[in-house]
Amino acid sequence: MGDRLIEFYGTECVHCREMDPLVERLEGEEGVKVTRLEVWHNSENAALMQKLDKDEDGQAFCGGVPFFYNEKTNDKICGNTDYERLREWAAGK
Repeated sequence: MGDRLIEFYGTECVHCREMDPLVERLEGEEGVKVTRLEVWHNSENAALMQKLDKDEDGQAFCGGVPFFYNEKTNDKICGNTDYERLREWAAGK
């Protein structure tokens, strides 16, 4: 692993597309890069999401997309969120 900020998404996912402007704003304003990994048509990315999408009991935390994962802090966001929460996630807060 590394220090990536990852967004797992599905190509046809309406909720994922709704997050696109916020992710772009985050990258522009905060100078960070969000690695976007498509999971509905890419089994390797889906397997990585399944591995990372766990709560403290080893159960699925989110089970769907969009799913945001911070490799440095292990912080997760399940589903749509607002810009402030996305910014805090990226900053590791």
